[in-house]
Amino acid sequence: MQMHFHRKLPIPQEVKKEYPVSDRMAEVKAGRDESIRAVFDGRLDKFILIIGPCSADHKEPVLEYMARLQKIEEQVRDKIILIPRIYTNKPRTTGQGYKGMLHQPDPDAKPDMYKGIIAIRELHLAALRDYGFSCADEMLYPENYRYLSDLLSYVAIGARSAENQQHRLVASGIGAPVGMKNPTGGDLSVMMNSIVAAQSEHTFIYRGWEVSTDGNPYAHAILRGYIDYAGRSTSNYHYEDLIRVEELYEKSNLSNPSVIVDTNHNNSGKKYLEQIRIAKDIVHSRNQNPGIKRLVKGLMIESYLEDGAQPPSEHTFGKSITDPCLGWEKTERLILDLAEKL
Repeated sequence: MQMHFHRKLPIPQEVKKEYPVSDRMAEVKAGRDESIRAVFDGRLDKFILIIGPCSADHKEPVLEYMARLQKIEEQVRDKIILIPRIYTNKPRTTGQGYKGMLHQPDPDAKPDMYKGIIAIRELHLAALRDYGFSCADEMLYPENYRYLSDLLSYVAIGARSAENQQHRLVASGIGAPVGMKNPTGGDLSVMMNSIVAAQSEHTFIYRGWEVSTDGNPYAHAILRGYIDYAGRSTSNYHYEDLIRVEELYEKSNLSNPSVIVDTNHNNSGKKYLEQIRIAKDIVHSRNQNPGIKRLVKGLMIESYLEDGAQPPSEHTFGKSITDPCLGWEKTERLILDLAEKL
């Protein structure tokens, strides 16, 4: 068994210098960051939608999605903060298949990590520069976070990563809200432990440096459902589930008790159309219980330009090549419906 070292990649500082954030972009992001933090710490009564493709596969359809989302934002901004998903790393359970734009900026070509680093930074830059969106991404590889650290307003830690020590420690040094998903087996104590770790101070090795962190008070829970002992998808977004998480927070003494509910994955059994019903059910639960309303800060929704999913070889513009997503017409209707119910 060997590793084959192909080339030395540029460090994040070098990439940021070559592909910089302008003063105007930094100002827009700072304003969005403050509003998002204010939702999580209870100073702002708005609802967050972390919404977009399962994975960002091509630049053009992702930016077309941003353009459409920008128009909707103008109609709902008094109630909703939209944080687009630009997920550039795709976790694979077996390690096989498309691993995201970082690995393959062209899904039809061989992996090229250098081109991938540039491609994902350029895509996040375009979203902020041209559409005013600082976005969300999944921190699949903690050592790569710094390539986008000045662009992201939200970071997700996946169900398979939330137990990992390095993910937890790096999350403690991120200035943006970080969502820790419940593990695939559903043990909420694992999720709560990950939040404790992310909200705490640490000293550790990161990218060859000894670093220390202050702790991230905006680390919080993401409920995404789980797989039960028999291999069946089981949801954990219902009223009783939310009450249970509220109780766990009360026992924990954690800062800013917060939940984002992932409407897809095991909550929907990967039946993407169920996201519409689930999203409305969660808003209904919030409207029935003040404690749940304070706790549930928003939703995570997978949507794109076209309904469903396709193999990478199909090349339908704006259709997911990973998990199936809601198409644009259904997405637009859902956002407007949720705004009416909030």
